[in-house]
Order: sequence, then C-alpha cells, then structure tokens
Amino acid sequence: MNALKTFSTILVGTLLASCMGTGFDEPSLEQSPYGNNDITETNVISIADLKARYANTIGGSMMDEIKDDIKIKGIVTGNDIQGNIYNEISIDDGTGAFLICIAQGGLYGYLPVGQEVLISLQGLYIGGYGQQGEIGVPYTNANGRTYVSRMGRMVWNQHYKLIGQGGHTVTPVEFDPQMVKNTQYLVDNCGKLMTLKGVRLKDADGSAVYAPDDGSVTLSANCANREINGFSSSNLVLRTSTYADFANDVMPTGLVDITGIFTRYNNTWQILLRTVDDIQPSSSN
Repeated sequence: MNALKTFSTILVGTLLASCMGTGFDEPSLEQSPYGNNDITETNVISIADLKARYANTIGGSMMDEIKDDIKIKGIVTGNDIQGNIYNEISIDDGTGAFLICIAQGGLYGYLPVGQEVLISLQGLYIGGYGQQGEIGVPYTNANGRTYVSRMGRMVWNQHYKLIGQGGHTVTPVEFDPQMVKNTQYLVDNCGKLMTLKGVRLKDADGSAVYAPDDGSVTLSANCANREINGFSSSNLVLRTSTYADFANDVMPTGLVDITGIFTRYNNTWQILLRTVDDIQPSSSN
C-alpha cells in the first residue's frame, strides 16, 4: 500500500512537471518588469505642446483631468536619489520639462537619471502648484484646497512604460541670469535641469549648512531657502529639504556652479539639487 502510494505521488509529480515543461512563462529580457508594457507609442505629443494646451490651468494654479488619449515621452533628469526631491521625478523631451508626482520612495532605483519613459496621460490630472506644471491626481489639504499631488503606486504602474535600458546622456542647460525675471523664460524652462554658473551662496561662511533643523533658519514646508548673491530671494533661491542626505553638509564658500532642477513657485525660481555633487567649484574661475 505504501509502495503504491509512493508510486502515485511520483507519477502525479512527473505529469505536472511535464505539463508545465517549457510552457511556463519565463520573464522576457526584452520587457521591463516595471510599469505597463502594453502602452504603445501612439498619440505622443511634446511637453511644449502639453504646456500650451493647459497653459491657463497651469498658469492659474488650477487642475484638470486629462480626458484625451495622449502621451508624453521624455528622459528622467531628476529623482529622489538623495532625498531632496521627494515623491516626484522630472522629465525632459527637449521641448520642455515637467514634474510627475508619485507616492513612492526609491524612485531612483527604476527611474534613474537618463532613463527614457513613456507616460499615458488619459485619466491623470494636470495642474500648476505655484504655476509649476505637475501631473498626478487630486489631493485636498486640511484647508480645503485641492490641487495636483502624488498618485499611488498602483495608478502610476498603469500609466508608464520604460523605454530601453536607460543610460541616455543628460546635459543641463545653462541658466541665463539676465532672464531671471522674464515671465516667458519661467514658463518655458521651469522643471528643467539647468546650471547657474559663477555665483556665491550668501550665507556660506565655512560652517553654515544647507538645511539645519535647529531653528537657526526659517523653514518653509521643511525646506530652507538659501539666498544667492546678486539675486533677490523673491526671484531665485537654492531650496533644500531638511530630509535631504546632505541637509547638514557645510555649504561651499567661494564661486560655485549650481546644477539642479529649476522649479518655480509663482515668480520665484527654486533650485533643487539632486545630489550634493550638483554644486561644484565654479568653472568660471
């Protein structure tokens, strides 16, 4: 009886293995395990076109659902690798840049700088937060204000597709200080990876850090806005989160080149360093 039972178990196991055999779906090396690989590159519009279509919505810091079957495609230029950019990425297609709001940590793991991404916009929301263009879903804060904010991971997974293996070269655009107050320059360039060359951080004295959380600096939404010599703080600041890995690093003295994602809050440029290496001794020396 025991011998018969053992034989039956072996036979069933063999049959199951035979049935599964080569018919078992193995992961394809040609497809990413992330996102929605069923998204196709149809109805792709430029980011400049997207901005133009929703100019009033973005400029009025309002919000609209995107009902048309349209997509955008761009290269990741900024992510959360050192915690200064939180729950969002910036993408650029050469015509403009946009922020994508995602309620997920560790985005840099599968969305590194240089990764191309295709995003299906239908069903998502577009709007302006302080006139900075963002894509996400509606969120209502404690004061009853509703605006575009971070979409959940499940929603995001249905709306993006990774293109290729990444590794695209990402080169920042040089920021033009003469255009710091130009309204159209703000519209066209906010969200881009840019470099401001040959400047000094006003408070850098050899001991001051980027974003102290000890009450020595006024914080806004857990961020410190550091002034840059030659610019009014109402026009341009270096903005650093107290949660950034480099928040307590000492700010460099002397002339520096500052690279980062140049976002806007109304008419103020806010430079977000991606990593501490985005600020370097100036090549203008």
